[in-house]
Amino acid sequence: MENKAIARTLRLLAQLMELHNENPFKIKSVTNAAFKVDKLPFAVKDKTLEEIGQMDGLGKSISGKVWELLQTGTMADLQAILANTPEGIVEMLGIKGIGPKKIAVIWKDLAIENIGELYYACNENRLIEAKGFGLKTQEEIRKIIEFKMAAEGKFLYAQAEPIVSKLFEDLSVWLNDVEGEALLGVAGAYRRCVEIIEEIKLVLGAEDLDEIAFKLPSFEPLQFEAISPMLHEAKTPFGLKILLHLVPKSGFYLRYFELTGNPGHVEEVMSLAGEGHYDTEHAIYEKAGLAFIEPELRECLDEIVLAKSNTLPTLIAYGDLKGSLHNHSTWSDGVNTLEEMALYCKDHLQLEYLGMCDHSKSAFYANGLNEQRIYAQHIEIDALNERLAPFKIFKGIESDILYDGSLDYPEDVLKTFDFVVASVHSILRMDEEKATSRLVTAIENPYTTILGHPTGRLLLSRKGYPIDYKKVIDACAANNVVIEINANPLRLDLDWRWHRYALERGVLLSINPDAHRTEGFHDVRYGVLIGRKGGLQATQCLNAFSLQHITHYFNNKK
Repeated sequence: MENKAIARTLRLLAQLMELHNENPFKIKSVTNAAFKVDKLPFAVKDKTLEEIGQMDGLGKSISGKVWELLQTGTMADLQAILANTPEGIVEMLGIKGIGPKKIAVIWKDLAIENIGELYYACNENRLIEAKGFGLKTQEEIRKIIEFKMAAEGKFLYAQAEPIVSKLFEDLSVWLNDVEGEALLGVAGAYRRCVEIIEEIKLVLGAEDLDEIAFKLPSFEPLQFEAISPMLHEAKTPFGLKILLHLVPKSGFYLRYFELTGNPGHVEEVMSLAGEGHYDTEHAIYEKAGLAFIEPELRECLDEIVLAKSNTLPTLIAYGDLKGSLHNHSTWSDGVNTLEEMALYCKDHLQLEYLGMCDHSKSAFYANGLNEQRIYAQHIEIDALNERLAPFKIFKGIESDILYDGSLDYPEDVLKTFDFVVASVHSILRMDEEKATSRLVTAIENPYTTILGHPTGRLLLSRKGYPIDYKKVIDACAANNVVIEINANPLRLDLDWRWHRYALERGVLLSINPDAHRTEGFHDVRYGVLIGRKGGLQATQCLNAFSLQHITHYFNNKK
């Protein structure tokens, strides 16, 4: 084992000791030993235990730990403290700019146990209320985490979107000077609105491809490298891989189609359509004897069967939404007041209603509402409803699903709400049987209206807890419970791959922003995209109901 590896292990031990508030003198000794080992001009591994004990800054205790590390590859003290530290917290220690003291606050006071949850908390503005944190620190942490995500080559759709939009705009302007009549499109997983993006496929159709290739180095925003005459590659400053496919203009739409769909989808459609010249993508589907299939659906599931029988769903659009459910205010961990959230929905978004769902009392880390504060919030909602009519604020709550599947309020409190979103926020480490049973118990509670972010996943950082999707969805169907499509780009949960099954079982879905500030309402757009991907129609979406319709729905449920 090299000196640097020994020093790195000692530094980790010191950080963990500080995290667990151990003796400051011992922490300082281990930190100093790590520094000394790292600077030694010779290899520690070649020395005896006695020789290591005589080294400056090590001493008997620490030299014993170093010897143990060299002999066994680890240290008992380190393993003991790791056993009492969540894996995600240890990973946080590797992020520059966040020391053990801040991580202790994040873990102990905010109940955050991994980097994904930390990033989510930054986006919810939750860190600024914690001791030793401010808006500047929160923003720095958010940027560090985003940089870490980008270094792994994977991007949330919402992270890739502004990069792709700017690139498309810049490339269009450049093309206008080079060849004004060229065709340009974004294809691949991005065009299909897949939730995680690893590369962007651009298709460029032009009459003079040699001229395009010759002048491509003059495109200043990116430096493209020729992989072949027809394929050029670049990386954005953020690390997103860009593939530029050049194609004769006459073959643009065929290539655009081929580079958009899932390979299975493309193969099956082309087996029906055959090769040829196509002026539009619509012409390809028409030749294949199929109704046009929207890009989001081209995943080789059941879309071709539906296209043959002309029974494809009429996909939901952003304009179909009439209200916003599952939102937070300053009553719990939101940034804007209840009135500010309502006015933004009413005046800026032109919606008919708002569903407020501040956190329940178990979410102590999010300033959850006890019974007295619920009563006070309802008084404020009544006053606002009188003043803002016909706009309506529905009294909701995001009630925590406890370990046994019960909700964290008694019946006499739950019945005061217009609707209840039941969500899991804690004790995520369960096997599939227990996690499924927990959700089913919550679903069977007669006061549960919506099952919130069903798996608790945080994309690129935390897997959802394992559940039997069919059992959970079947329980929702049996109990008339709506399933949320949480539109936060980090969640997009329920996963689109299960939307079809839910819809086939007659379960309504609800596209909820889980907004903690007024800007958060705009996340609904990502929920709409993922809903479209799952085949969702407006008639199957709860918050596409009119005010009159949803009022009737809530009253019937109660």
